[in-house]
Amino acid sequence: MRVPAALQFEITARDPRSRARCGLLRLPHGTVETPVFMPVGTQGTVKAMTQEELEQLGLRIILCNTYHLYLRPGHERIARAGGLHRFIAWSRNILTDSGGFQVFSLQGLRRVYEDGVEFQSHLDGSTHYFTPERAIEVQHALGADIIMAFDECPPNPCSPQQARSAMERTHRWAVRCLQAHNTEQALFGIVQGSVYEELREQSALFISELDFAGVAIGGVAVGEGKAEIHRIVAFTTPLLPEQKPRYLMGVGEPDDILQAVACGVDMFDCVLPTRLARNAAMITQRGRVNLRNAHFADELGPVDPECQCPVCQRYPAAYIHHLFKAKEILGARLATYHNLYFYQRLMANIRQAICTGNLEQFSREFLQKYMPEDEQLSREE
Repeated sequence: MRVPAALQFEITARDPRSRARCGLLRLPHGTVETPVFMPVGTQGTVKAMTQEELEQLGLRIILCNTYHLYLRPGHERIARAGGLHRFIAWSRNILTDSGGFQVFSLQGLRRVYEDGVEFQSHLDGSTHYFTPERAIEVQHALGADIIMAFDECPPNPCSPQQARSAMERTHRWAVRCLQAHNTEQALFGIVQGSVYEELREQSALFISELDFAGVAIGGVAVGEGKAEIHRIVAFTTPLLPEQKPRYLMGVGEPDDILQAVACGVDMFDCVLPTRLARNAAMITQRGRVNLRNAHFADELGPVDPECQCPVCQRYPAAYIHHLFKAKEILGARLATYHNLYFYQRLMANIRQAICTGNLEQFSREFLQKYMPEDEQLSREE
């Protein structure tokens, strides 16, 4: 018997010049303001951060990865510990992806069948089999607030025939995921179709008609250029249910977020801010900076003079440069904290701009500073 999802979504404001909207996503572990960016905690940890620091940053929801947690430490062990929230000591909301993207990225290590996917663990080479039912079972055991249907993410580039085959299998698996789902966790469906608008439309209509608590756009940012990403998001988003949360999976560049928000997207996730930080890149109001660059060696001011985060308020750029040159762990921690703060402020400013009806002006002014015109043109090419 189907159990109603413990999720409520309320649209609280709309931008008059775009499809952007603000909302409240009410979940078992607290209310989330949207549009929202969810940091990725692949293995139950947002890399380099403690849960206390995530709370200090004001994060209300993070993403964890089903594939990785299934392999290690194992969903059954996590269930015995009382579920993922208790296991990782996080009392706020969690979204788990289905593991589909990770499984389908294991080229040479997986085989796709109608019933599911056979794959080899990247850890020890052991063989595993994921079906839609198994993906739901594992996510039930993890106990996340939002869980995702098991889908087939086609590669880029792919032929229309490949894209259609993956889309149709995703649809059949979506029905099976719904049939297997029997908890209050909010189950989201996923739209596929690669770069083909005809397929995206078919998929959006099919998934929208099913009894999902929310709908995600999948298979984006898997190798396409920015112009393609923006085109597919702009085409697909208006086709999704108006009163359900809309989630764009794996997209996280600030300019991409602004474009997608204007199309009506509510939720985002990406490894970008944490991955960049571990590679000595900090995201500032004027774009990315590489802390290993020699000109930071004697810079006693903050990395980002316009930032109010504790890192920029306390630590000189020269010190963080030194930490990375010396391969000290603290460098990655400070850069990660700053980058996540940047994203939190960006999303708060976006929500404010929507509520005051000036998202277009905010986006234009932000991008003029963050991404000068010549860089904007080069990224579109």
